[in-house]
Amino acid sequence: MRIAVGCDHAGYALKAPAIEELRRLGHDVLDLGTNSTDAVDYPDFAQQVGEAVASGEADRGLLLCGSGVGASVAANKVPGVRAAVCHDTFSARQGVEDDDMNVLCLGARVIGEQLALDVVRAWQAATFSNAERHVRRLNKVKAIEARYQRSD
Repeated sequence: MRIAVGCDHAGYALKAPAIEELRRLGHDVLDLGTNSTDAVDYPDFAQQVGEAVASGEADRGLLLCGSGVGASVAANKVPGVRAAVCHDTFSARQGVEDDDMNVLCLGARVIGEQLALDVVRAWQAATFSNAERHVRRLNKVKAIEARYQRSD
């Protein structure tokens, strides 16, 4: 699987360990920055990761910021992205299995490195169940998104 990874300055400390773990697990990683602790704006990186996922350049995305919330909000503005903040392994796994979550957001100021890596492992190992009820619900989510998309 190809996974796009992006972070702001607050998430930078988790980026290298997360990328290392994803590569250890056999994934191709697209590193979209940032590359230091210099202050940057999380929406820029959330957009890049979201666009990589929505375009098919990446299968999934991982965003790291201070809380995970800002990155999630920004990434969800990209049509086709289903991003969520998950700070536990159950939500990370269930978010993929039931909701087809394709971008995981983590808050580096909220969880430590070891828990973050546990969450990443649970998320990357999960697959969408394709159970009828989950497909039905996902289609309703997609219909909401389509209703509010602008045609520019």
